[in-house]
Amino acid sequence: MQRTYLAFQRNAHLHTLQTAVTAVQSYASLEESNKALFKGAVKEGDAEAEARHHVVVTEQTVFHPQGGGQPSDEGFMESSSTSTGSGGDVRFAVSAVRMSAASEGEVLHFGQFLSKSDSAATTTTFQPGETVTQTIDADKRLLYSRYHTAGHVLGAAVRRLLEAEVAGFDELKASHFPATAACEFAGLIEGKWKDAIQQRVDEYVAADMPVEIGWWDEADFQARGLERLIPDRAAMGMTADEKFRVVDIKGAEAYPCGGTHVDSTKLCGQTNVRKISRAKGNSRVGYVLP
Repeated sequence: MQRTYLAFQRNAHLHTLQTAVTAVQSYASLEESNKALFKGAVKEGDAEAEARHHVVVTEQTVFHPQGGGQPSDEGFMESSSTSTGSGGDVRFAVSAVRMSAASEGEVLHFGQFLSKSDSAATTTTFQPGETVTQTIDADKRLLYSRYHTAGHVLGAAVRRLLEAEVAGFDELKASHFPATAACEFAGLIEGKWKDAIQQRVDEYVAADMPVEIGWWDEADFQARGLERLIPDRAAMGMTADEKFRVVDIKGAEAYPCGGTHVDSTKLCGQTNVRKISRAKGNSRVGYVLP
């Protein structure tokens, strides 16, 4: 299978996109590894629900698949032609998006086919080669982008404050889901640092720092003294000539990142630092946006 071109990575402001369908598969016929990606969306053993849900693969996508701590986009696809394929009266409601566990680089759009005329479930599906128009839920995209950038702002603030203060400090991972947003760090961060972290986050947000997307190779990281951030090319399934996508918060930090972001730190809005928790030598700093 050819990799799905991730159009949102080149232009996060792109909310609609016309592209061609490459495959349509019922949930019931998915490989077990891909079924597991949508666990909970379809009740196990519910044959009717399994038949009603499908996965659509397209040449390109404007949908961000869940990953890197960011939730997936939601939205819909509509057939763009009345004379070929599905006949033009089909809408596919996309409720979840994941990277395939079975085919490297393939994006799976999960959901249900509906009639555009009455929004009722339909057995008509897209056909391979058919052109469809993808449209994401722009409000959810903006919310997730704000949370993602705010998480990087928090990570940068904590690093600048505590890298020399906390034994064994390092940034580990983050969740940018609105209900569970938090950044995790190696080392024990005491609660006394909460106010200082909040102050530094507030400064970064107020500074309206530009958030820029770049494409770097190993030499670019090395030239900036950021060797620690160089991703594992082999683990990511990348060829030797591909570059890494980097989100660069000017004046703060740069991060290898495939997610969506707002254009400046100010657009995150008020970012409130929540509880700092510690376990097994690591610390978790929660945050929330209004």
